[in-house]
Amino acid sequence: MELEKIHYDNKVVKAFIIASVIFGIVGMTVGLLAAIQLFYPIFNFDIQYTSFGRIRPLHTNAVVFAFVGNAMFAGVYYSMQRLLKARMFNDSLSWIHFWGWQLIILAAAITLPLGLTTSKEYAELEWPIDIAIALIWVVFGINMIGTIIMRREKHMYVAIWFYIATFVTVAVLHIVNSLAIPVNLFKSYSIYAGVQDALVQWWYGHNAVAFFLTTPFLGMMYYFLPKAANRPVYSYRLSIIHFWSLIFLYIWAGPHHLLYTALPDWAQSLGVVFSIMLIAPSWGGMLNGLLTLRGAWDRVREDAVLKFMVVAVTAYGMATLEGPLLSLKNVNAIAHFTDWIVAHVHVGGLGWNGFLIFGMLYWLIPRMWATKLYSMKLANVHFWIGTLGIIFYAVPMYIAGVVQSLMWKEFNADGFLVYPNFLETTTQILPMYMLRAIGGGLYLTGVFIMVYNLMKTAAAGKFIANEEVEVAPMVKSAQSEANWHGVLESKPVMFTVLALVAILIGGAIEMVPTFLIKSNIPTIASVKPYTPLELHGRDIYVREGCVSCHSQMVRPFRSEVQRYDPTGAEYSKAGEFVYDHPFLWGSKRTGPDLHRVGSKYADSWHYRHMLTPGDVSTGSIMPAYPWLYDQVINKERTAEKISAMRTIGVPYADGYEELANADLDKQANSIAEALKMEGYETPSDAEIVALIAYLQRLGKDIKSEKVATN
Repeated sequence: MELEKIHYDNKVVKAFIIASVIFGIVGMTVGLLAAIQLFYPIFNFDIQYTSFGRIRPLHTNAVVFAFVGNAMFAGVYYSMQRLLKARMFNDSLSWIHFWGWQLIILAAAITLPLGLTTSKEYAELEWPIDIAIALIWVVFGINMIGTIIMRREKHMYVAIWFYIATFVTVAVLHIVNSLAIPVNLFKSYSIYAGVQDALVQWWYGHNAVAFFLTTPFLGMMYYFLPKAANRPVYSYRLSIIHFWSLIFLYIWAGPHHLLYTALPDWAQSLGVVFSIMLIAPSWGGMLNGLLTLRGAWDRVREDAVLKFMVVAVTAYGMATLEGPLLSLKNVNAIAHFTDWIVAHVHVGGLGWNGFLIFGMLYWLIPRMWATKLYSMKLANVHFWIGTLGIIFYAVPMYIAGVVQSLMWKEFNADGFLVYPNFLETTTQILPMYMLRAIGGGLYLTGVFIMVYNLMKTAAAGKFIANEEVEVAPMVKSAQSEANWHGVLESKPVMFTVLALVAILIGGAIEMVPTFLIKSNIPTIASVKPYTPLELHGRDIYVREGCVSCHSQMVRPFRSEVQRYDPTGAEYSKAGEFVYDHPFLWGSKRTGPDLHRVGSKYADSWHYRHMLTPGDVSTGSIMPAYPWLYDQVINKERTAEKISAMRTIGVPYADGYEELANADLDKQANSIAEALKMEGYETPSDAEIVALIAYLQRLGKDIKSEKVATN
């Protein structure tokens, strides 16, 4: 058989690697700044563009989509060509993908500090950028599937399975979750409201972790770990079970982020059941990875590449055991809204994704530059500094989470909360926040060591832009396949369709009843749409990222209703959120829940609190918002907002757009007059007035609730 000469494209792999490292440093630096702000609020600098609420999503997006995303594409493009024995389908598509992705990251880096956000976790970017993401993702998919079709290897290796599942699932998740009605070029409202929006968001949010941070990295694990160990994958059969069970089960687990909320109980229960079932395939994959090292464990002592990969796979196992355990209601009741969740996320992010990337780069760069790693000693130093960084990050956050929960829930012998002031729980864990920042600093230091090591490695070699190899053309055998999965591996289109079906089943079963069966969301007659001023205030609340620290979901626990609504004793009901586009239930309480804050304090209290939080609440780590007192409400957008809200089902009367600003002025003047009577002069069109109006509305409708069961 005559061999063909082909050339693998390393140039685009190199570009993705460089982008990953640069954005990794940027994203981690922003994360370190955010961590410091939580115990030294002065590091917000009283500048709106660097406040915690705005840079926190910047950190998340930079690390997830820029650092991890670019590394994922580098690993996929490198491994796919070699597994399929084919150059990428189209070089132009590869570069459109690369530059398109970098422009998306740049757009995120500009818009998020400006406060242009949807507030939805891992999906904060506004609608024009969402469209760009979808288009570039399709480009990536065409390039990938085209390469699979033109392959010279009949069967698809396990890594390719995970890449296919990543492409189809992320496409579905992104499109469904991003559906919104634009107000203008920089603002949109989710088409979903309240409970439905929460369900869709965490169906997306959990599975963004599953299919962006997990499945492609499992594919990379199945390629790079055997290469580094020079051992075949432990079990082909186990990889089959791992893949199909994982992608089928993962998609169901999103509701475990919403336990004890207003989400219907049946949906919560489904999320719990499938989360527990996820332990089996997740640990099957971990064991398949670790057992691949059989006969090579002696090399782990010296080889930093294997060290990073072993810890990465172990962190994957730890995170995928902890996640299902956190989905148990009795555990979730303790952990949710605390720093325990922050620890859990970062064990996966720093340990699984970060360390696998580092191991991949230490293995990859010497081969792409045809040289040896500059210093294995420095790589081992990086490993130990990075490991210490993870420990110093995660352990304090676990401790902080437990301390928070115990203090929130503790009652004295007379039946009163021992710590009724939320700030008591915050100040107690500040030392843990300091240790967390030290951990982040150590981890970042390790990255700088790696960059130096890899730059010296590249300088000592010569980059192979187009790697020449000889491969045999694919031969179609007339013989039957050895097994059913072998048949699937030879039919990539059928494989892709089946993977799509597997991930659609769970999402459809969970979401369709919630949208179509009215009894899932009982209406409350007293709940009315937000006034124009309150709507502006809500948008300011979203812009400033207040949801990063404050939840709006009082769960049906005695400790929470007594803390947040001691007079009304009401937990949050599904019908209270029917006009909330988007939902703002939050995922972390750095500050108290605000769903019952309406009328709890005078307007003047909110006025002073937003200007000088530390003076009003001694020990507060909340940043000041002085720009709210200078910036004015953009009344020109009022009509657009009312019209957009009506389009997605909010019952504003026809033609109300023309009257909305008059109602806005009336309510704003009333608040300004009340503030003036207490000695605080402020223009009625100042943004702080709108924010006060929104905060004072929260939870008030329920006071006269009449629940209808229609």
